[in-house]
Amino acid sequence: MNIFEKYALKTPDILLPGKLTDFSVWAVIACDQYTQDKEYWDKVQSITKNKHSARHIILPEFYLHNLSEKQRQEEVIKIHNNMQNYIKNAVFAEPISSMIYIERKTFYGRTRKGLITCIDLEKYDWKKSSKAEIRATEATILDRLPPRMEIRRTAPIELPHIMLLANDYDNILIGELEKNIHKTEDSPIYNFDLMMNAGSISGWAIPQELSSAVIKPALEKLYKNNTGEDGSTFMFAVGDGNHSLAAAKAVWEEFKQKTGSIPAEDGSVSIPKSIENHPLRYALVEIVNLYDSGLTFEPIHRILFDTDGKKLTDFIQSKLGGTVIKCKSEEELLNKVESSTSSFGFISEREGLICLETNLDCLAISAIQPLLDEFTGSEKKIDYIHGTDEAFRLSEKVNSVSVLLPPISKMNFFSTIAEYGSLPRKSFSMGEASEKRFYLECRSLS
Repeated sequence: MNIFEKYALKTPDILLPGKLTDFSVWAVIACDQYTQDKEYWDKVQSITKNKHSARHIILPEFYLHNLSEKQRQEEVIKIHNNMQNYIKNAVFAEPISSMIYIERKTFYGRTRKGLITCIDLEKYDWKKSSKAEIRATEATILDRLPPRMEIRRTAPIELPHIMLLANDYDNILIGELEKNIHKTEDSPIYNFDLMMNAGSISGWAIPQELSSAVIKPALEKLYKNNTGEDGSTFMFAVGDGNHSLAAAKAVWEEFKQKTGSIPAEDGSVSIPKSIENHPLRYALVEIVNLYDSGLTFEPIHRILFDTDGKKLTDFIQSKLGGTVIKCKSEEELLNKVESSTSSFGFISEREGLICLETNLDCLAISAIQPLLDEFTGSEKKIDYIHGTDEAFRLSEKVNSVSVLLPPISKMNFFSTIAEYGSLPRKSFSMGEASEKRFYLECRSLS
């Protein structure tokens, strides 16, 4: 019996490497990080060569971009073979039937707490207008799904970098878990330093009594707190790994149809009785409280090419209203943008430093991205920038305009998605690259 079914969760059977494996070599950063950094992935390759490591059962996007179709298929076969060999040669210890409470310390001195568990893919939907219990935070790019689906279809195991966000201002789920886990004085099932100066991670198996006494009541409160007037419940938002989760969902839908399920008129596909509890129905994830002090939200800025700065500013103001202010220094512009959740900065060689102060009550990115697309008429004229230093530097190019976005407000994050649907592409980044989730825990898919 699944006591967490109502909340879209299930206790997983987790696979971890055995005692003979060096966990610092095993755990590897998410595949979608350092996509332009050859040196980083070359170093990872050097560290993990001829050793048991998650590196040998993932396909980093850095390499994906440089592979032909034939080479990609060969890599997928190699990954599946490596997975089979790890299972056959008993690289993994006996499965642990438990959720895991984790503490991740980063290079920047922050500590993020999380819960490793399984989610029910029947309760997840990435479509923009979704009312599912688990929803995407950003637009899903469909052509990014096939490579991920290819790996998952016949993979014997999964290993996640997916992070879900819980709208838990009072910290009743992770906070209560933290208190109770440390009261038990149980030793962590793992505790080690992560490679490449990425900090450290510790994990504790959650006893059955805590699952019943702490997790279930906390989830019930979250369920009630996040049920809207329309009756829909928004339990979790996908913070990282949405394309991997969308691929898992697509593979599950394929699997249902292959086993005799017939699509309904609304597009939904029923579950044949024989596969109701099949492992492909679920996905291993980490749940983090949106309000965790160790979880930073950074806006991803924009740069527009072949653009007239004044025309752009005038256009945005005509749509959003607000006041245009000419700033005298970069510091003044940054202060204005970063001290608000509804002000934008426009930087160009010709127009200088402009701040547009508005009174938006939704997330700023939801308002401005459609307007930027409308103004340029082509996504190819827009690129995405991490960090304000880079935004100022790139704006020095002729006919280029950098657009600074204000901080992401955690307080209206869920409400914006609930009302307007998933956010535009590249809306925000959760921390620095080295703070992203590492591949560590695995789960059988067969």
